[in-house]
Amino acid sequence: MNQFLIQTSWWVPGYGLLGALLTIPWSTGVIRHTGPRPAAYFNFLMTILALVHSVLLWFAVWDSPPQYVPTSWLNVLDLDVSLTLEVSRVSVGAAVLITALSMLAQVFALGYLEKDWALARFYALMGFFEGAMSGLVLSNSLFLSYALLETLTLSTYLLVGFWYAQPLVVTAARDAFLTKRVGDLLLFMGVVSLGAIAGTWDFPALADWAQTADLPPLTANLLGLALIAGPVGKCAQFPLNLWLDEAMEGPNPASILRNSVVVACGAYVLICMQPILALSPLALTTLMVLGTVTAIGSSLVAIAQIDIKRALSHSTSAYLGLVFLAVGIQQDEVALLFLFTHALAKALLFMSTGAIILTTNTQDLLEMGGLASRMPATTSGFVVGALGSVGLVPLGCFWAMHQWADAIWPLSNPLFIVLLLVNGLTSFSLTRIFGLVFCGSPQEKTRRAPEVPWLLALPMVFLTVATLLVPAMLVRWQLLPAVSEINWAIAGLLVTSSAIGGGLGSVFYLGRRSPQPEGSGWLSLRELLAQDFRIEQLYRLTVVLAVTQGSRLSAWFDRYIVDGMVNLLGIVSLMSGESLKYTISGQSRHYLLTLFVGVFLGIAWLSWTL
Repeated sequence: MNQFLIQTSWWVPGYGLLGALLTIPWSTGVIRHTGPRPAAYFNFLMTILALVHSVLLWFAVWDSPPQYVPTSWLNVLDLDVSLTLEVSRVSVGAAVLITALSMLAQVFALGYLEKDWALARFYALMGFFEGAMSGLVLSNSLFLSYALLETLTLSTYLLVGFWYAQPLVVTAARDAFLTKRVGDLLLFMGVVSLGAIAGTWDFPALADWAQTADLPPLTANLLGLALIAGPVGKCAQFPLNLWLDEAMEGPNPASILRNSVVVACGAYVLICMQPILALSPLALTTLMVLGTVTAIGSSLVAIAQIDIKRALSHSTSAYLGLVFLAVGIQQDEVALLFLFTHALAKALLFMSTGAIILTTNTQDLLEMGGLASRMPATTSGFVVGALGSVGLVPLGCFWAMHQWADAIWPLSNPLFIVLLLVNGLTSFSLTRIFGLVFCGSPQEKTRRAPEVPWLLALPMVFLTVATLLVPAMLVRWQLLPAVSEINWAIAGLLVTSSAIGGGLGSVFYLGRRSPQPEGSGWLSLRELLAQDFRIEQLYRLTVVLAVTQGSRLSAWFDRYIVDGMVNLLGIVSLMSGESLKYTISGQSRHYLLTLFVGVFLGIAWLSWTL
């Protein structure tokens, strides 16, 4: 039975893709009389099968070493491309997490998009989403991982642009797609180069090759930078971080997955490539620099947002920055633990946020207030998700942060300060959101807000319980340190930073709200943070301007230089032909005389030169 489950592990991503195919008759409008709900049920059934299969597979391989399921995809001459799956407790556990969150998001979507005419199309895209993510975490081939990352890019574009009748949605989908394409193109260069240099794309073979590889420094650095470019785009890290903010224009059920596991897939591939990245100190340093800039910058930007989804999306970028830092210091297990704990908490935050948006019909924090007494289940979900996202004992992110800090404590105090700062700013941001949404006086759009129906409340309550049980899971999996191994100084500083951030947020936003600071300096700072440090304007003045001027120069060169030379050659040929036609008399003696004169001149010239 175990061997059968292992050999059929490729079915796990296949279920999601099959579900997407089954919904095509409804999503394309071929079947109309039943409504779009059967498509949702088909896709939901496939997700349940994927979850059951992955759970059984997880139990089957729990005590076993990693096993590999190769499939020869292309074998031409000396080129042999095999698509290999890795079946281990880590990869299959990630597949369980993805399918479980996908199942909850699909139940949530049944209530959230109940009256949407394109419900079938949404579920088709969700199945596509789920299949790509499940295949990526099971992939043992860099080539296959790259192909699935491209699939995720396409899925993001389609889901962000789901409501394509709105111009802002179309712009957001386009920007998200093009931003990711920058990283994907550089990653493709790295994948092709690495395959040519190492002769393989399988991660274990690449790790063995990296131990004895002797690459020139320039080659190693360029290869490392190309390989990290893709995850930088997928994880919304600086300077490719603007797409996640705009991606919040898509439906909230898709945002649940995007901010919990989709962005984590890029970091997962980065962790798999860590042995190759270790060949380039410049690549590791770049990871740490980008992670630090994104973690601090996105945490600051989040506290100035008035759109609830955008505020949470920036905190996602900040936490993925901490994961980049963990990979940069080669702490892969800590990075995986961070991805797991953050995924559950952030999925719960976005699920409760979706419930708020559905009942209030607004995403503006300034139009909310007083929802705690009207939406108790949603309030509980948001509070548990917020507590699970910061360094508070005993919830999951505290232990991930503790192990992260314990690894860098002897190496770098500045990195530990970064962790404390990000944790404190996140606590302040989440407290601010809670105060603006659930506390204070009810506003016009929240005065009559009811609790959400059971289709939305059920997955939210289930995920609330799962987030509270994360410490028990970590104990069961022996991932928590013993009591004697806990660094109490780190634990105290983490809790203190959370308390300071939450306390400052409480002073300003809980209870009777304090007057906000005024003055030109404060307003300028708030505007700077609200506009993401004006990165978009910076792009327009640098990259966009350079591309625009380069395009204009290329167009001018093509029109006046290339086309001018071709047109000149054509005019010369035309005039020469028109001139020569008057020399044609039609009399043979003139032709013979011309030939004789030409031969005579040729012989004379040769005699003179020799």
